[in-house]
Amino acid sequence: MRRVRKASVQDLFFCDPMGFMPLRLAVAEYLTTSRGVNCQPEQIAIVSGVQEALDLTARLLAGPGDRVGVEDPGYPGAALAFEAVGAHLVPLEVDDGGWKLDWRRLKDVRLLYVTPGHQFPLGITMSLPRRLQVLEWATRTGATIFEDDYDSEYRYEGRPVPALQSLDSEGAVLFAGSFSKVLFPSLRMGYAVIPADLVDRFAAAKSISTRHAPMLEQMILSDFMEAGHFARHLRRMRQIYSERRAALVETAKTHWSGLLEISGVEAGLQTAARLCEGMDPEAAAMAAAERGIEVVPINRYSRQRKASSALQLGFAPFAPREIRHGVRELALALEPLRKITHNNRSAAFSRR
Repeated sequence: MRRVRKASVQDLFFCDPMGFMPLRLAVAEYLTTSRGVNCQPEQIAIVSGVQEALDLTARLLAGPGDRVGVEDPGYPGAALAFEAVGAHLVPLEVDDGGWKLDWRRLKDVRLLYVTPGHQFPLGITMSLPRRLQVLEWATRTGATIFEDDYDSEYRYEGRPVPALQSLDSEGAVLFAGSFSKVLFPSLRMGYAVIPADLVDRFAAAKSISTRHAPMLEQMILSDFMEAGHFARHLRRMRQIYSERRAALVETAKTHWSGLLEISGVEAGLQTAARLCEGMDPEAAAMAAAERGIEVVPINRYSRQRKASSALQLGFAPFAPREIRHGVRELALALEPLRKITHNNRSAAFSRR
C-alpha cells in the first residue's frame, strides 16, 4: 500500500517497454556486483521471465530453417521457443566441461542457447577454456549467444563463477535471468541484458507484444532491491538451501551405495544422480513414484534420446528431515531393480 500511495499518475499511466527505470538501475547494479555483467541500465529489459526473453529473441534472431544450437540434454522451453519460429535445432552433447565444442555441428549456427553457470538438467558449470572458445567462435562467425543464467544465485562450493557475458567484449551475448526461483514463481518477472546494437529492436518487439511488465510489481520490486532486502533474502536462502543440499549429500552416502552416484552439487536447486550400470531410469522413476518420490529421467530432456542412466533430483523445497526420509525411500524403491539388474547380468554371463 505504501508504494501505491507514493505512485504518481504518470507511474500508473505509462511505462517504457523495457521496464521501470529505477528497477532497471537496481538490476544493473545487482548484476554488475554479483555476476560481473557489463551493462548499462538502458540495456536492461524487464520481462515476465526467461521464457519471454527466449520468445522475443527467437522471433528477432531466428526464422524458418535457421540453425540454432541447444544443449542436449537441455531446457525444453528453449527448444520449443526456437521451433515455434521454424528454426532447425542443432543438439550439442554435454560433457563434464559443459557442451562439447563440435565445430562441424556449429557450422552456420546463428544463435546458440547455453546455461553455463549451472547446466540444466545436469548441473555442470562450463569451464573457463570452453567459455573463451565459444566467445571466440561467436565473434568470428557473428552468431549470438543466449546465456540463461539458470540457478546462478545459489552456489555452495568454490569461488563465484562470473557470467559468460562478463567475458564478452564484442556484444555477442544476450544474458537473461529470472526472479521466479529467488522470490516466488507467480511473480512472473525476470530480466534480459540486451547487446547494445539490439536494444531498439528488442524494445520495439516488446512494445507490440506484452508492451511492458506490470508497473506496480516493478515499483515494489525496485523498492525491495534498493532497500537491500533482496540481497539479504538471497543470503538467507543460500544458507537454507546449503543445509538442505548437505542433508541430501550426507544421507546419500549412507543409503545409495551401489544404487545411485550423486554429483557434487556445487550450485542450484536440483542435481543429477547416475544410476548403477544397467538400471533402467524409467523403471526407477516409476518405482520411486510408488513410494511418493518424484524423480525425472535425464533422457526426457534429450533431443536425441541417447541412453542416459541418470535421474534429476530436486532438494530445495524440502526440509532436511524430509530429504533424509526421501533418500531412504528412494533407496528402498531402487533396491529391487538392482537385484533384477544383477540377476540379468548373471544369466547373460552364464550363457556365454
